[in-house]
Amino acid sequence: MRAVLTYHSIDDSGSPISMPAAALERQLRWLASGRVKVVSLGDLIRLPTDADAAAVTFDDGFENFSTRAAPLLIALALPATVFVVTGRVGSTNAWAGHPTSGIPTLPLLGWPTIERLFKSGIAIGAHSRTHRDLTRLDPAELDDEIFGSADDCRSKLGVAPDAFAYPFGRVNREAAERVSAGFACGCTTELRALRGADAAAMLPRLDMYYFQRSERLEAWGTPTFDRHLAVRRQARRARALLDGGLWKGKRTG
Repeated sequence: MRAVLTYHSIDDSGSPISMPAAALERQLRWLASGRVKVVSLGDLIRLPTDADAAAVTFDDGFENFSTRAAPLLIALALPATVFVVTGRVGSTNAWAGHPTSGIPTLPLLGWPTIERLFKSGIAIGAHSRTHRDLTRLDPAELDDEIFGSADDCRSKLGVAPDAFAYPFGRVNREAAERVSAGFACGCTTELRALRGADAAAMLPRLDMYYFQRSERLEAWGTPTFDRHLAVRRQARRARALLDGGLWKGKRTG
């Protein structure tokens, strides 16, 4: 099984975007054990479909990544990608200028820290400029959010990012076409492992929020793992119906 794993904030608030530091450490140490091969996003999509491999990603670029996740990733020699919202760097995740109910408002990484992480081997991906719903934008706004975020990274880091993550997991044909033209891959929030026919611009991911309990990730590739995923997918579909289709399978981030 090949899968992209995704995290957001590393904190103990219990929110839907939060992963306790202790749970993160347990999961990363298990990944480093060699049970599965941990590779970059680019390498993951090039591996055979029957490979046991994972790529690790973090959305939004929270400041706590640099203190709670990065040191462990580096010590364990695990590659990872952090998707940053380039127009919000050094600010907070109050995307529309006000807090989101049930979600802690937290500081985001600044460019000096992002540059330091990049030099230490952490891959930096783009998560748009301002974390807007890309499915509601006109062509000029789409270009600014997608290509503009790549330009910001290139300006600050000297290289353009290879990967893009869609804000809120919301993506349509127009957004996917732009990401395909400007990036090696794009990450959605569709909750499943990779399949052989997945387009590089529409990669599904496993939200690690659902794997905090001990042994859930450790059941990788087993029927128990598959059943847990199926239950979570069903719950997401039910929630989407309750929300009139506006939720689109993503809690936040």
